[in-house]
Amino acid sequence: MLMQIERFSYDNKIVKAFMIATVVFGLVGMLVGLTAAIQLVYPVFNFDLQYTTFGRIRPLHTNAIIFAFVGNAMFAGVYYSMQRLLKTRMFSDKLSWIHFWGWQLIILAAAITLPLGYTTSKEYAELEWPIDIAITLIWVAFGWNMIGTIIKRRERHMYVAIWFYIATFITVAVLHVVNSFEIPVTFFKSYSWYAGVQDALVQWWYGHNAVAFFLTTPYLGMMYYFLPKAANRPVYSYRLSIIHFWSLIFIYIWAGPHHLLYTSLPDWAQSLGVVFSIMLIAPSWGGMLNGLLTLRGAWDRVREDPVLKFMVVAVTAYGMATLEGPLLSLKNVNAIAHFTDWIVAHVHVGGLGWNGFMIFSILYWITPRMWNTKLYSTRLANTHFWLGTLGIIFYALPMYVSGVVQSLMWKEFNPEGFLVYKNFLETTMAILPLHALRATGGALYLTGAIIMTYNLIKTANAGSFIANEDAEAAPLEKAYVATSGGWHHRLLEHKPVIFTVLTLVAILIGGAIEMIPTFLIKSNVPTITSVKPYTPLELHGRDIYIREGCVNCHTQMVRPFRSETERYGEYSKSGEFVYDHPFLWGSKRTGPDLARLNGKYSNTWHYNHLLAPDAVSTGSIMPAYPWLFEQSIQKELTPGKISAMRTLGVPYEAGYEEKANDDLEQQASAIAGTLKTDGIEVAEDAEIIAVIAYLQRLGKDIKVETATPTLVNETPKN
Repeated sequence: MLMQIERFSYDNKIVKAFMIATVVFGLVGMLVGLTAAIQLVYPVFNFDLQYTTFGRIRPLHTNAIIFAFVGNAMFAGVYYSMQRLLKTRMFSDKLSWIHFWGWQLIILAAAITLPLGYTTSKEYAELEWPIDIAITLIWVAFGWNMIGTIIKRRERHMYVAIWFYIATFITVAVLHVVNSFEIPVTFFKSYSWYAGVQDALVQWWYGHNAVAFFLTTPYLGMMYYFLPKAANRPVYSYRLSIIHFWSLIFIYIWAGPHHLLYTSLPDWAQSLGVVFSIMLIAPSWGGMLNGLLTLRGAWDRVREDPVLKFMVVAVTAYGMATLEGPLLSLKNVNAIAHFTDWIVAHVHVGGLGWNGFMIFSILYWITPRMWNTKLYSTRLANTHFWLGTLGIIFYALPMYVSGVVQSLMWKEFNPEGFLVYKNFLETTMAILPLHALRATGGALYLTGAIIMTYNLIKTANAGSFIANEDAEAAPLEKAYVATSGGWHHRLLEHKPVIFTVLTLVAILIGGAIEMIPTFLIKSNVPTITSVKPYTPLELHGRDIYIREGCVNCHTQMVRPFRSETERYGEYSKSGEFVYDHPFLWGSKRTGPDLARLNGKYSNTWHYNHLLAPDAVSTGSIMPAYPWLFEQSIQKELTPGKISAMRTLGVPYEAGYEEKANDDLEQQASAIAGTLKTDGIEVAEDAEIIAVIAYLQRLGKDIKVETATPTLVNETPKN
């Protein structure tokens, strides 16, 4: 009996579209990142424009790299490999193109709204609520297309790469939906549904696992497909792949709290994050070793083949980053590294090394095959490799040194017990040469990417694009045929729906155990009676602070270290943040912490500092904000903001929104009056007034002193 063979074609057009988007947005994202790096050395490159300050383009850079560069490359690799692994065309060409154009429109919306200051301020999730809804819809289209393709496959066995693609779709969907709960105020403004400690926990549960399931798991899936293809060797160990997958997706989801060590997060949650972060070393290195050992017998080709060169460094960078991450979660290491440039180095070893080099290798491998030709220039590809490698070195090493220098300077005391570098600006100026080296590394990396772009264009021009690649395969057998090997995992690989459900269960457990107690048990966030809601003027000032991206450089979290309490004041308590929607603890100190700023400087000082930072603090790299003195507070939004906050549980009295602007104007008049006393004339409704009000509020509530009765004959204590 002759075996039936079905003829079909693979859709290369959708892969080509995502590849072009990858290259274009990659160059744009890297250029924006280089600009941001230069701004931290030469503030003049903020251009004194409202839309190009570091606070606004830093999130533009991260979103462009994560979602536009890495995201488009992920979709290109998934669409290319999935069709061939499942021996079928994608489920729906229409869904493929809805996915493509929808994703590009989301990126365009991000590129417009972020420089305009429309941001939630939540790291890697800055996009406002209409775009969040669009992301959800387009992600569903992607998942529908992927699951449909798996169901109509001609290959019963689901190869390991498919497992990682399923985990990516399921987990990113859960992360995005949970973290994006917010209440709209206007079309471009919302408040996070969560507050303070809970918001921080949800955000870093999302932030850490966005790295895990958007930047890692899909690329591990592509590693399992493209590395064996490029090396012409089978994966080293199928059983190690099984252990790698299930242990990784179960453990990873628990590790988010390690971003919040020494903060106001409950200690038990911090400890859980540490334990599971250390456990992550095992599955992460299992995957790295599985990749590198796949090259057994092919190492001689690594010298000559640029694709393998990029892949080897990518997998090695993955191993380095996934060892360093757990080590950074140890409290004694975190005490040194957190809030410093060390974290920037760590992130970019993964971003530039793991994601960037894996993308480059895939582009170099796919392009000649889809255009039925050879790579235009191996020499140019090798040049790109060495420029990229030098770029990573010149980027990462100065940032590691900078991080250590920052931490040591922040913590240094003289023999008399006083801080040696009490002025934070001294620590900023000390690392400027290292930031200049970082920018040099970024320029080298970008130059390599430009060379790659030229090489790929010349390769495509030399060949003929295969839009629909002919293929043939036997139809999927209806009857299940038992196979040997692989323990009992083969059963799961033949049942995609059950596999998907088990994946969902595995990733839900950790998040539920960490978050539910924090939300339901009040003792996790003890209240402080002196902490009151923000006044309407302060609320406007806080929103302007968020709009300008100040959280990208300033933290609002004093950790319980003597060096920090000496510099800033009393360490932060969880009850301080119960009205903060969203939380603004920050993750990097380019400038000093602001949690205890109240009363440290006069209103006049803040006015002059925001108008001309370098004139007030010589050597400051903070940009000026002249538009704050020209633009007016949007008082017409006050009622909506108050109403939204009350919905979120902030105890504004019923009907307060009707008289909130009266209180706003009274407080604004008082601040403008103090400025006038110092000879500064400013409109009472200028945005600078609201910002000053917010800055002067920071830390004020816990400074309220309660009088204690003095016993007879007892000497009062100072």
